[in-house]
Amino acid sequence: MDLELLILQFQKKDVKAYEKLYNMYCDSISGIVNNIVKDDDVAQEITQDVFIKAWNKADTYSSSKGRFFTWLLNIARNAAIDYTRSKKFKQSKQNHNADFFVGILETSDSLDTTTDTIGLKEFVTKLGDKCKAVIELLYFKGFTQKEASEELEMPIGTIKTRNRNCIGELRTMLGV
Repeated sequence: MDLELLILQFQKKDVKAYEKLYNMYCDSISGIVNNIVKDDDVAQEITQDVFIKAWNKADTYSSSKGRFFTWLLNIARNAAIDYTRSKKFKQSKQNHNADFFVGILETSDSLDTTTDTIGLKEFVTKLGDKCKAVIELLYFKGFTQKEASEELEMPIGTIKTRNRNCIGELRTMLGV
């Protein structure tokens, strides 16, 4: 089925279209969310919330502003970041054992393989080192621009410019 038609049916509240889109994108969205929250169960829960939010706000999607997946990705990323800033998340992290932190350190050096289910890793790895660092922190690890600025020890304006330029490079690679 044509993706545009599927999205149009989704916007008209067609449950079958919802199910098809969910099955197409749930693993990718869940993988990206999990890169941010570092908890499979929470990632699944947030992914469910993302699709419900997308369903309720389907009329706000416009193909002229970007791809459907990008729209979903932004909803997911924002939901995951909101969760990490929540009181519940902060309290749950107070009593982790050392195994939790070892897992973070092992995965923080590179893009998580679950992200590759949508093929992004292949394109991101083709970018220059400066782009890879910014994209990884902002989109795959859920850093804010300010946090990325501190982590990479760069002015926030540089982070914003690199982000914009790197996303432009990715769009060119993808033919968008």
